[in-house]
Order: sequence, then C-alpha cells, then structure tokens
Amino acid sequence: MSKKLFIQTLGCQMNDTDSQHIQAELEKHKGYIKTDKLEDADLIIINTCSVREKPVQKLFSEIGQFNKKKKNGAKIGVCGCTASHLGQDIIKRAPYVDFVLGARNISKIKDVVDIKGSVEVAITNDDSQYEFATATSNQYRTSVNISVGCDKECTYCIVPSTRGEEISIPPEMIVSQIQKAVDQGAVEVMLLGQNVNSYGRRFSDKRGKYSFTKLLQDISKIDGLKRIRFTSPHPLHMDDEFIEEFAKNEKISKCIHMPLQSGSTTILKAMRRGYTKEWFLNRATKLRNLVPNLRITTDIIVAFPGETHEDFLDTLDVVNQVKFDQIFNFKYSARPGTKALEFKDKEIDDEIGSLRLTQLIELHKRYLEDSMPSMIGQTLNVLVESLKPNGEVTGYTDNYYQVFAKGSDELLGKFVDIKITSATRTSLKGEVIA
Repeated sequence: MSKKLFIQTLGCQMNDTDSQHIQAELEKHKGYIKTDKLEDADLIIINTCSVREKPVQKLFSEIGQFNKKKKNGAKIGVCGCTASHLGQDIIKRAPYVDFVLGARNISKIKDVVDIKGSVEVAITNDDSQYEFATATSNQYRTSVNISVGCDKECTYCIVPSTRGEEISIPPEMIVSQIQKAVDQGAVEVMLLGQNVNSYGRRFSDKRGKYSFTKLLQDISKIDGLKRIRFTSPHPLHMDDEFIEEFAKNEKISKCIHMPLQSGSTTILKAMRRGYTKEWFLNRATKLRNLVPNLRITTDIIVAFPGETHEDFLDTLDVVNQVKFDQIFNFKYSARPGTKALEFKDKEIDDEIGSLRLTQLIELHKRYLEDSMPSMIGQTLNVLVESLKPNGEVTGYTDNYYQVFAKGSDELLGKFVDIKITSATRTSLKGEVIA
C-alpha cells in the first residue's frame, strides 16, 4: 500500500509551489500519495511562514495539535521559512518532530524524510539548477519559481535570512518546466520570486545578466500558453522597458501587484525600499496610461516605527490617487531578526496603529463599493477553473477579476464569455453567453 502524505501550507504562493515540489518529490522517490485527512497520514508536513503574526508560537501550537491527532507511527516534518529561522531548536522544543527542512533546501526532502532528527536549513544551499519532479495543484494553471532568495534589505522583513541571497533559475529550465505543464493542459503560468523583476542578476553558473523583460518575451513564445502572471515585482525595478513590455505583450495578464508598503518617502527610506512616493506614483500612472483595463494590487504596512500622522496621510493619498483594486493591509508587528527591531523606541501605540488600519480598510472598501458595480452589464472573457458544489463555475479574467456563473464541468479549462449581472467588493457574478 502507498504511504499517505498530509501537507499544511502557510504563507505565500512560493510556499504553495514549494509544497507542490515536496509532494512531487516524495511521490516520485518515496511512493507517497497526498491525503486531505491528517489522521490517515503516514507523514505530516507543515510548510511554515515567518511573515505571519507570531509565527513561532503558532508553529508550536500547530505541531502540538498534529502530534495529538496523528496515528501511531506517523512522522512529522517542519519545512519552510520558520524552519530556516529556528532549525535545531524546533526539535529541542518538540522532540516528536522527525525532521526540519529549510526553505532553501526543498530538494533534500527525499534525503531527510527517513532520517530521524535530520535538520537541513543552510541558506547557502543552491536549488536553482535542481530539476524537481513535476507537480501541479491546478490542471489549467501552473506556478514556477524563477529565482530563490532575496538581496533586498527591507528592515521589516526576515526573508533574506531564511531564503538566502537571490539566485536566478536558468531561463531554459524555466521555459522547459512551463512547456511540460502546457503539454499536460496548463494554459496559464504564475512566475514566482521575492522580486521577480530583479531576475537575471546572478546565476549559479556565472553566466551573464539576463533581464526579466527578456524572460517574459521568451516565455510568451511558448505555443499553447495563453496567460502569464507574476508576483511580486519590486517598484524600484519597474523601468520603462519592463512597463512597455507589460503593456504590449498580449499574453501578460493585465493585473500587477505593486507592493507600496508606505506612501511616505520618509518611512520608505526607514524601510529601505529604495524608491520614493513620487517614483511609485510615476510608475503607477505610466502603467494606467498604457493599459486602460489595468488592475493594480498592493501591500501596505501601517504604524511602522516612526510613522507620523502626516506619513499616514501620505499613504492615504497614494491610495486615493492609484485606486488599488486590492490591498493586503497589515499593522506593523516586530519580527525577530529584522533591522526594524532597532527602531523599538519609535514604535507606534497599538491603539493608534489599529485606528490607522481601520481607516485604510474603510477607505478602500468605499472605493470598491463605488467601482465594482460599474462592471455590471459588461461581458468578460473568463478562464473557467473550478466547479462549485452549488452548480456554479468560477474562474478569472485576464486582469484577474474572479467571476462566478451557473455552469457544468464541461466548461472547465475553457475561455468563455460571461455577462456580468451582479457585483460584490471582491468578485463578480454573471451568465455564460452561449
């Protein structure tokens, strides 16, 4: 009988892809098959995120629950960014954990899974030229890492110390991986990296530089690939060449994630983001002018140490000017191992931070309540990806509106026109046009 694997994935899309790689490697090399029932699993893995609120406390709470629920003889492994950060300490605090595997060491899963007490967390490990077993969680969409690690020094972020320095995956490996997915039915790819548009600055084999724009051009030549998405680009590296390629390349999804973090140039400097409020607005305006149907999403941190009321008003000003289609809002909280810990004497009162977060959320809600109903009556082309239990199908437009409609499984994987009949702040509903 096959052994069963249960994986819980926390955090970003890169972690999702890492979990897919873990699953595929264990299936290919160790004969595991995935299960959604923890109690049935012979191996339980938690793929951790260090960006979450109180990630360490939550990790030990989670694996404690896993230990109580697991069947006799089942193994527990901890992977991901918090694993990189804590390493051997995880096993010291929770001796029932069988192995620890850092975010930079995913290719070693087949080696550590059978070695009790194994810890592999070196952030100098180089997986960039390792060819992982094929895995996908969505038949019509694949996700591909184009780089590992991060060279930025954002003061609030622990990622560089858990994923190591940035190394780009060779373009021919990326193209080959996408081609395999397309051959199996995928029509869309999501390119992943901590800063995708700094791609090509450093390769393991010391080859010359190679721009992200060139990579987009090469990927778009793949026959059968209809859509290219990517996350996250860094506003600092959004040069004119990249923006113009984004605008004119018909295969590139017209939804872009631009992590603002703060609208205040003073706070951006304290965060070490490398750009100003004016640069961000300039790039967003250029994109809006070139792409009429563009949707822009972002990340914003409020109450970063030293943020004044005027700094916060700068953030609200950018939100009002750019009119983001989605905002991932966060109230600053200190993370171990980050430079921002040095600003402890400038930390913002928790109540003030909560009020600022609420004000930002309410501002964005009002914008969506005004803008989303304008989609009613329009006909949108949607890639149908899944069938819901209530007889509806759902999928996404080119610019990443989520759309629901009555339909059957025969629509799955097809691009269909849907006339929009109603809207909420986060999604649209319509009728399939025959």
